[in-house]
Amino acid sequence: MSPLDIILFFVAVIGVIGFGLIKSSDRKKSGPKNTSDYFLAGRGLTWWLVGFSLIAANISTEQFVGMSGQAADWLGMAIASYEWMAAITLVVIAFLFLPRLLRCGIYTIPEFLEYRFGVFSRTIMAIATMVILVGVPTASVIYSGAKVMSVFFGGISLLGLDLGNLTVGCWIIGLAAAAYVFIGGLKACAWTDLIWGSALIVGGALVMFLAFQALADKPADELIQTKVATSTATISDLSQAGALERLHLLTEGPAVDGSNGNGGKLHMIRPASDSSIPWTALIIGLWIPNFFYWGLNQYIMQRTLGSKSLAEGQKGIIFAAALKLVIPFVVVIPGIMAFHLYSADLQEQAQLKNEAALTALETGEAVVIPFSEHYVRLYPDQAASIVQHNAAVIGTAAPTPELISPEKLTAANAQLVNSARDAGLPLSSRLVGYDYDAAFPTLLRNLLKPGYTWFVLAAIFGAVVSSLASMLNSASTIATMDIYHKLRRSAGQHELVRVGRICVVLFVLVACVIAPNLGRPEFGGIYTFIQEFQGFLSPGILAVFLFGFLVHRCPRYAGWLGILLNVILYGALKVLAPDIAFLNRMAICFGAVLAVLAVLTLINPLAKPVDMPENKEIELTHSQSAKFWGVIVTAATIGLYIVFW
Repeated sequence: MSPLDIILFFVAVIGVIGFGLIKSSDRKKSGPKNTSDYFLAGRGLTWWLVGFSLIAANISTEQFVGMSGQAADWLGMAIASYEWMAAITLVVIAFLFLPRLLRCGIYTIPEFLEYRFGVFSRTIMAIATMVILVGVPTASVIYSGAKVMSVFFGGISLLGLDLGNLTVGCWIIGLAAAAYVFIGGLKACAWTDLIWGSALIVGGALVMFLAFQALADKPADELIQTKVATSTATISDLSQAGALERLHLLTEGPAVDGSNGNGGKLHMIRPASDSSIPWTALIIGLWIPNFFYWGLNQYIMQRTLGSKSLAEGQKGIIFAAALKLVIPFVVVIPGIMAFHLYSADLQEQAQLKNEAALTALETGEAVVIPFSEHYVRLYPDQAASIVQHNAAVIGTAAPTPELISPEKLTAANAQLVNSARDAGLPLSSRLVGYDYDAAFPTLLRNLLKPGYTWFVLAAIFGAVVSSLASMLNSASTIATMDIYHKLRRSAGQHELVRVGRICVVLFVLVACVIAPNLGRPEFGGIYTFIQEFQGFLSPGILAVFLFGFLVHRCPRYAGWLGILLNVILYGALKVLAPDIAFLNRMAICFGAVLAVLAVLTLINPLAKPVDMPENKEIELTHSQSAKFWGVIVTAATIGLYIVFW
């Protein structure tokens, strides 16, 4: 970054945040004056604020680091299903979920459960949601933002702080976001999201354009080394091809099985045995986290709960759905190109991750060391030594010397690791060949030039702070309105806002402590980590809400029972059947909870439907234009699946 870039970066970040804080303040009194102002932006958000705010809250370094990293690895375009299926999901949310939630006039999603299923159901969901929100997505966004800082600013110090240090980056980002939401609440988030959301898409498009330029200029004899195993491309083919055709040549061929595969990356469909997104997950499994995230996730739905009217909320959601169709082109495709352009850099970043485990090997520490097949392919002699070391630690006979192929070495070591796990022996972090989470930060470091670096980095930093601020605001809303206010009903408006601010500080401290540990290889990539742990909540909560919306005689105790049953089932499947892809585990749990709720409704139905509250202060007329554009978005999504199938 040039001195001018640095100045413009800080001016942009401080200026946008200041703009948000000014817009969030009451004209007569600085700052939000009551809980509606602080937690729901005074229920006055228009459709364009709702739409951009949804995208800015959703798209952050969680996607730019995690999703592009999964694309750089073996998943490729298949990871885009999270985005394109979300577009259809949002259309359903706008017309099935939002009218029922707005009609109740609720502050939080768990509050709906109290009206429909009772206080205990609300309390369980509130506590579980708050814990997961702080410990998983909040910590993950802090980590992924710090990951960008550590890769891009490696070796640079500011005021005595090493900006290349992951932990330092976590605390800088976390505290910046906490200060921002502490003052302005949701309204500050919404107004800054308007700017960050649009800047993020423009910045991502710029990175994609630069990546295609770099791909066109890279020597063919270097690119050929990074083609997938199923590709038949030759140096001659690559030499005569343009950037787009080069990407196709390098990634062509059928998609192959799982994390050990190295097949085509431009397919939306993966084999049924794939460990992350098997084609079976597209039928049921992937819809569950989508509907939970977009329809029942507090930090996302808090924007729509603050809509000026039902029509404004529906138009904002459909606008966000249209923007979701664009995201894979500025996140996933650059992630795929990152490996072909800078695989050596990703290998170098992996070596930094591997240092602790390799030190244990060098010192002869009694710890068993897992590794990936990519690691074996890059360092076969080192991998063979590790297999011998692991056998000695376990106290078993060393594997036979003919284990020379990567597949055989990987399989032999996997058996040793399983034996060590069963015996309770300590395991080190997993050795990896490439640090795929570093894919997008590596693109930034190599592609950005003085003059526009400030814009892209400001957009990404702003998106991190905005997403994080939204999560902290939502977690504090749940803690305040679902827990504190239930315990202290006499609390006034100013007291509740004060408690919300205290919770913001507490939650960011917890998340900043957790975040630096998420870079460990055993998490399997930050995006997988987030989705995996959402499975403890999403299937059960989605099933309970669907029955709450549509089955009016479902008994009240079914709410808390369905949520707890899912936690038990998902945990049991994770322990007893770890080979089942987590999306398929979600589908199994979702089906089981639905079946149990259906049986309970049949044998013990309510005598009469529950009388739900109705908010008379909001206009609940549906938007006809939103319906029209919802059909267009759905058709466009289907078209994209046909093209990339």
